Amino acid sequence: MTYPRIFLTVDNCFAIKRWVRPATWMRTIQEMGASYVEASTDNECDPLFATAEYLDDWAEEVLAEEQKRGVKVANFYTGYQTYRTVGLAHHDPRIRENLLNGWLKPMTRLARKVRAAGIGFSFFAMPDEVLQSPAAYAETEDRIYGILAELLAYANANAERPVTVSVEQMYAPHQPPWTIEGSRQFLRQLYARARTPGYITIDVGHQVGQRRFLRPDRQGIEELLGKCRQAGRLENVWLGPASAYDLFGRALEAPASGDRAAAAEIDRQLASFPYLFAQPIDGDTYAWLEQLGCYSPIIHMQQNNGVTSHHAPFTAANNRTGIIEGKKLLAALARSYEREAEAGMPPKTGEIYLSFELFASNIDYNFDTLARMRETMEYWRRFVPRDGMPLNELL
Repeated sequence: MTYPRIFLTVDNCFAIKRWVRPATWMRTIQEMGASYVEASTDNECDPLFATAEYLDDWAEEVLAEEQKRGVKVANFYTGYQTYRTVGLAHHDPRIRENLLNGWLKPMTRLARKVRAAGIGFSFFAMPDEVLQSPAAYAETEDRIYGILAELLAYANANAERPVTVSVEQMYAPHQPPWTIEGSRQFLRQLYARARTPGYITIDVGHQVGQRRFLRPDRQGIEELLGKCRQAGRLENVWLGPASAYDLFGRALEAPASGDRAAAAEIDRQLASFPYLFAQPIDGDTYAWLEQLGCYSPIIHMQQNNGVTSHHAPFTAANNRTGIIEGKKLLAALARSYEREAEAGMPPKTGEIYLSFELFASNIDYNFDTLARMRETMEYWRRFVPRDGMPLNELL
């Protein structure tokens, strides 16, 4: 059995609007005790606003600073510029083509130029009209697989400098992949379509939303009808498709004696929309790591309390109430490598970059931001004393 090599990596999103030149954020990251960087495209290297000539100069500065400081840009990742759009799920093919040829491929070229291991992104969200139609959902999903397959072929066309591609798992139905099983199917479908590996990025705080999207069973629906009759309104209830809410509303307008039959009808409606519902296990960060960690070459790291995903640093105060623990996380990753290989899945990744995606508030003091980053690195160096160590040696 081969375990992956583990690297501690700092996402330079903390430096956005503060340390914006490669020379400044690479020096800052070096001073906090890190040697690997995940370059956020929000930090002045996004093709949406950067010219090709500027990106060439940016890459040259990165390469020069890497030589000077021994700090390496390991991966690139999308920021908020594209996250705020539906991206590759856009209804207009011109937008989809522009995102592939004007963003994803240029970022792949940039990664290849600075000899980065890969790129990662959250690059699509399903509009509501798509979510309301299983046929439209399947069609949109198929188009996305086609685009990603083309990107994977492009990323691996240069055998000397292949670029690993990862898609970030999210926490709500409109941003797939967002469940464990959905992510597993995503990986299988992408591998089958592309005939070359594509991966996911697990974010250790992105399990806070799934519990809000559990599918109620028939009895649960009937109980919800009773509660809503007493409360006089329907509020904070997840029923999935709009058609189920329509049925629920009509049931409330009818006599309560029909609630059992109405619940059965709603239950049948929900069965046609499996992509809108999670399982309880999907809200468990360590279950994600144990089942799919071996297919996540980038893992976004943040301390969180299991209720909100606020991208907190690993300070002593946050760690007291946080659910992310160093030894426990590494042990869950090891179990993912000890599981038997699953049919149709891509090869298990040989490197994992634990990437600290810790945002700084616009009103944070720079001194405090850097102190929290240093404390985060100090905590994790207890578990990963040297970058590139095999996972089994860390346990």
